[in-house]
Amino acid sequence: MDRRELLGVLGATAAGLVAVAGGGARAQEPKGHAHEGGQHDDIHSRCAQACADCMRDCEECFHHCAQQVAAGKREHARAMHLCIDCAEVCGTSAKLCARRSPLMVHTCRACAEACDACIAACEPLDDPEMKRVVETLRRCAQSCREMVRAMGGDEHHEHARPGAAR
Repeated sequence: MDRRELLGVLGATAAGLVAVAGGGARAQEPKGHAHEGGQHDDIHSRCAQACADCMRDCEECFHHCAQQVAAGKREHARAMHLCIDCAEVCGTSAKLCARRSPLMVHTCRACAEACDACIAACEPLDDPEMKRVVETLRRCAQSCREMVRAMGGDEHHEHARPGAAR
């Protein structure tokens, strides 16, 4: 990975985390919009957080896998590739969930599938770091599937589009 790619990944990560965290603005919302303790605990914020956590862990796992590949453990190459790609999908899903985008049903479905693919690559590797990321991937996939169900799957998008019935 060259310097330009690394800076792009770091920039995208920072932007995603700022979007998920709401830039600190949520701390100022009226009490009626938050549960006890000031924490937002609705399906959107839970899914956004699960996706953001998965993005972070997948990016860390990408680095771990890169080190393993450099040390001659070529079996980590596929997991490395899938982890960084999964991190991108998770970051997009986190941002769309955080802002309640009507497109999140699609990114959540894609995110769950990306997590499944990443699990398939990481789980067989006998490595504590891989076991940790697999647990995060499972939580993210489950949260995204719950979001898709809550949004009505494809029906959500069809209802949101004017003139969808053709």
